[in-house]
Amino acid sequence: MDDPAIRYNDTVMDHFLNPRNAGPLPNANAVGRAGSGDCGDLVELSLRVEDDRVVEARFRAFGCVAAIAGASVTTELVRGRTVAEALALTNTDVVHALGGLPPRKVECSILAEEAIRAALGAYLERNRPADRLPTDAPAAENPPAAPDQP
Repeated sequence: MDDPAIRYNDTVMDHFLNPRNAGPLPNANAVGRAGSGDCGDLVELSLRVEDDRVVEARFRAFGCVAAIAGASVTTELVRGRTVAEALALTNTDVVHALGGLPPRKVECSILAEEAIRAALGAYLERNRPADRLPTDAPAAENPPAAPDQP
């Protein structure tokens, strides 16, 4: 539970009280989860990626004001971006989009960054073209010829 002495700005409170894009995304093809063992906050970010662009984003969260507001604004930040652009987002971008967070709550914005990385990392693993697979794997050798059988 948040400390009553912590003060949040109007943008943070708006995202907390009126979260954008909350709930499951049935046709998601990229899902990532992040949690904090210290405070128990959890964020699940569900994305739909088409033609290398995030076209839909939704979240589910359990946690403090900052975690929920951060997840909410993250859905707005990633939508419309390419996968590379979304992966470049950091918790600092989340904090900036929220107009700032109290110093003790900045760590909660890290969950949003971790959820983006988890979702898109899994997406890239499943959708990586064969020509982008690691090249350091040993080349397959020609199998020995089968012995002549009588």
